[in-house]
Amino acid sequence: MDNEKTLVMKYQTLQPILNERSCRLWAGTEALALGRGGIAMVGRVTGLSRNTIVRGIRESQQKKGLDATRIRQPGGGRKRKAAVDTTLTKALEHLVEPDSRGDPQSPLRWTCKSTRRLAKELTDQGYAVSHRLVADLLHELGYSLQSNRKTKEGTTHPDRNAQFEHINRKVTGWIRRGQPAISVDTKKKELVGDFKNNGQQWRPKGNPEPVRVHDFPDPQLGKAIPYGVYDVAQNAGWVSVGIDHDTAAFAVNTIRRWWKATGQTDYPKARSLLIMADSGGSNGSRVRLWKWELHKLACETGLTIHVCHLPPGTSKWNKIEHRLFSFISQNWRGQPLLTHATIVNLIANTRTTTGLKVRCVLDRKRYPKGIVITDEQMAKIRLTSDAFHGDWNYTIRPIGC
Repeated sequence: MDNEKTLVMKYQTLQPILNERSCRLWAGTEALALGRGGIAMVGRVTGLSRNTIVRGIRESQQKKGLDATRIRQPGGGRKRKAAVDTTLTKALEHLVEPDSRGDPQSPLRWTCKSTRRLAKELTDQGYAVSHRLVADLLHELGYSLQSNRKTKEGTTHPDRNAQFEHINRKVTGWIRRGQPAISVDTKKKELVGDFKNNGQQWRPKGNPEPVRVHDFPDPQLGKAIPYGVYDVAQNAGWVSVGIDHDTAAFAVNTIRRWWKATGQTDYPKARSLLIMADSGGSNGSRVRLWKWELHKLACETGLTIHVCHLPPGTSKWNKIEHRLFSFISQNWRGQPLLTHATIVNLIANTRTTTGLKVRCVLDRKRYPKGIVITDEQMAKIRLTSDAFHGDWNYTIRPIGC
């Protein structure tokens, strides 16, 4: 009886730290030490079966036991459902990728494929699975949680690379000769007011900036339209924040204000201006008003204006996107754009370690939409198309203004 009390005390002390293997080995060792009737006594105290204790005795007597890092022998334990039922994996793949698996009528063809939804559908098909098992199987099949990635740019033009090389040669030559080369574009339009702005900023714990639940434009404040000019050689930006419409007149007026404020000072000997722009939007290659307004600018400044448009579908490669606009977005992340003054100040205070400086002004002018440029007006423009892709590359001279 004393032996059994001692055994109970030992087991109660060790039981919290014993795993399946160590419990089995301890039980076998104690049974051996007790001698005759030891297996029965250990079984009464621990609740282990006779077979388990006998197995523990055998393992404790082995000269070369199990790997110390293992609890069971390789292959031991209950078999996984996927191993027992080989159709489970195939059924799961049919649900996740119905198109590639030739099953366009899959019940989850047009729904969110969460692990819980997948588990429910498999259960309806007769498989006893949990969402955790579904997650494990998906990882084993090479799946992972992924968001959409913006990589498709539409049909690739056969002269896409050639145009980029053409632009690069022009920019290099302009900078070498000390002539201005700028990249222009419209940044995403922003709602003005106490609206949510993506990103985070440091604030007192538990005191986030309160903003509106719904993004309905404020009729009084409206939207802000930032149009930017990025000077490649100077690593400097100019942004006009419009309040009306994003038209070609607004775009060219931004270039005009940049030239009067900083361009002519930075390039006192400038005779020509190189502009890199997207193929669409207010500065599109087919927009007549864009060319007419550039014609007026050339006449005002005396500059010969050379324009190079990026190939269609490549707007993200425009230098202004990743050298100016991306840093503006970082600078105002998490801050509601409460007023136009707020937007102007946040843009103007954008800086980088590489020396980027930005000036920003508010443009309160009205730019009506729907202005039609006639054939007679187009005939007045001294426009010369380049030999290579004249629709993308052309020159506007200040002659006959």
